[in-house]
Amino acid sequence: MPNNADYAVVHAHMIMHPAIKLRHIRAFLDIAAAGTLTAVARAQGITQPALSRTLAELEDLLGTTLFLREKRRLILTENGVLFRQHAASAVQMLHAGVEALHPSGHGGRLRVGVLPTAATRLFPRVALRFREAAPKVTLAVETGPHSHLVRLLRDGGIDLMIGRMPAANDMAGLRFEHLYEDRIALVSAAGHPMRGRPVEEALAECPLILPPADALIRRAVDEYLLARNLTSLQPAFETAALAVGRGILAGSDALWFISRGVVEDELDRGELAQWSTDAGFLSGAVGLTRRQGGPVPPSLDLLARLTHETVASGDWRG
Repeated sequence: MPNNADYAVVHAHMIMHPAIKLRHIRAFLDIAAAGTLTAVARAQGITQPALSRTLAELEDLLGTTLFLREKRRLILTENGVLFRQHAASAVQMLHAGVEALHPSGHGGRLRVGVLPTAATRLFPRVALRFREAAPKVTLAVETGPHSHLVRLLRDGGIDLMIGRMPAANDMAGLRFEHLYEDRIALVSAAGHPMRGRPVEEALAECPLILPPADALIRRAVDEYLLARNLTSLQPAFETAALAVGRGILAGSDALWFISRGVVEDELDRGELAQWSTDAGFLSGAVGLTRRQGGPVPPSLDLLARLTHETVASGDWRG
């Protein structure tokens, strides 16, 4: 058994420094997610030097370096990775504590990340149903690319992500609930001059819009082009943003590979036309991604249940 002096030393190392504040923890987690001071300072409405001082204070209080500076990026050190795991869990527990005081329907805030494939039709319908069921809970919605939302989910910045299933190497510590299969569509403006011609000819002759290189659907699109010996095609644009892609299609004869869920309304209104690709692998699972373990706010379970019910009803398809 350790003597009293040994116990005192061990216990001292277990106690968090009293000068560490929640602002230190939030700043650290935001910087770890963004990898840069500039973006975080802009988002928090403070100057970059002020944010840098907050990070320096935390590193001094912890007695360790949390980030390495590589060019313009901040990369977590080994100690930074370890601290991030525990800091994120602590923030999640704080949010759960607040939610416990204000359970679903009686106040609180639920943070949800929504990927483009679910943002146009499915999620707005779920959000309206959630508003009816829990009128005093604020639904805070974060959008952006998959990699951004996965980082937020891991760091406690959001409680749930709705969209395509993460890649296998992103699933550690997360769990996925399947909702439906969403196809990748090849679309153009409705009056495209090459409509009726073979898809391969149109792809070879027209400007091409591809999903971003880090988008989950990009690999399937690349495999489709490879199977048709079209890998030499140079995309004119890369985007998964509806407003950008729709605008480019409206002013050109470009073709766009995009999740059908993103452009469902435009297809139904006849503003865009879908081309037949005849490729079964141009599809993927869409669902709910959550963190494994830890407390689950009642409002999160409510939103998940309403999402499943909305998908099962089929009403969101239009």
